[in-house]
Amino acid sequence: MLNCKYPLILPGMSWISSPELVAAVSNAGGVGILATGPMSAQETKDAIRKIKQLAPGKTFGIGATLLMPGAEENAKVALDEAVPLINVSLGKPDWICEAAHDYGGKVLCTVVNAKHAGKAVESGADALMVTGHEAAAHGGDVTSLVLVPSIASRFPEIPIVAAGGFANGRGLVAALSLGADAVAMGTRFATTVESPLAEHTKRTISNPIKDEHETIYGSNFDGIPARVLKSPAAIEATKHRTPFPIVCYRALEAARGFGLPLWKVVPGLLTQFDKMYAIAQFGAATEAIQAATVHGDLDKKGVQFVGQCQGLVDDIPTVDELVQRIVIEAAVVTRENAARFDSNSSDDNFFLDEK
Repeated sequence: MLNCKYPLILPGMSWISSPELVAAVSNAGGVGILATGPMSAQETKDAIRKIKQLAPGKTFGIGATLLMPGAEENAKVALDEAVPLINVSLGKPDWICEAAHDYGGKVLCTVVNAKHAGKAVESGADALMVTGHEAAAHGGDVTSLVLVPSIASRFPEIPIVAAGGFANGRGLVAALSLGADAVAMGTRFATTVESPLAEHTKRTISNPIKDEHETIYGSNFDGIPARVLKSPAAIEATKHRTPFPIVCYRALEAARGFGLPLWKVVPGLLTQFDKMYAIAQFGAATEAIQAATVHGDLDKKGVQFVGQCQGLVDDIPTVDELVQRIVIEAAVVTRENAARFDSNSSDDNFFLDEK
């Protein structure tokens, strides 16, 4: 469906999934997805055209979190530019599906449960990014081990991209065995040479001392249940829910920083309090996310989204090196597993083989 060599996806991560990283992943045989959350419509257009220059003829996508201000405008730009793949989250994708299908584009919807998956399919989604509890940022409350095969069995005709807990060839093989058709690897691709993630943050995530336990999961940080890197700043930021006046102030400041007119933010805060409070809290968190992602501040105020698979990350390779490593490992593991079930094998010690 995606016309790529390998079933590896770079998801859209704000300030990380840049045109350069997207192009690197697509050129290496995967599919890169541009993060448009912090971008204006013009910035999105410029970024899309840069990707086309850096990765001519390669499949790539853009992310559109429809709940956020400016997302619809960025999605319309992507449609005008005939981007091959639109990754939609937190919103109804029907109008995007219709427009994308007109030029042969595909729509990938991010979901965390069967209910959301069903609505996405009804709206015309071509594929589902099924995000498990292990994922960085806003994963679901069910682990990938259960969620992926559950949704794959309920929607057997829809391609599945598994997200949450995948960082190597073994994970790729596991996801395919669970019923997925590809995997998204945010944390792993974020810690590559081409990634613009701050070097200090890269080194912290890839430090072998950091394992899968070094994350925090909760909704106090940005209003939506999210997983972040355990750090001094993150511990403080996730202790308590931020008071509403502070959230509003920070959200408005974030809107100014993104070049969004305030009339798009204020009315919602007044008329749809609960919904817009969550959005405002999410927007207010951008300062902390940017501090960690761009500036490498993990001690004072920076909070970094990261998946539990950080326990599987212990180096900073180039994108191409990483992709080739994953593919080779996946092939080796597949052969080893096939040999275990070979009816002609004379080995009766299935579970006792020395590694």
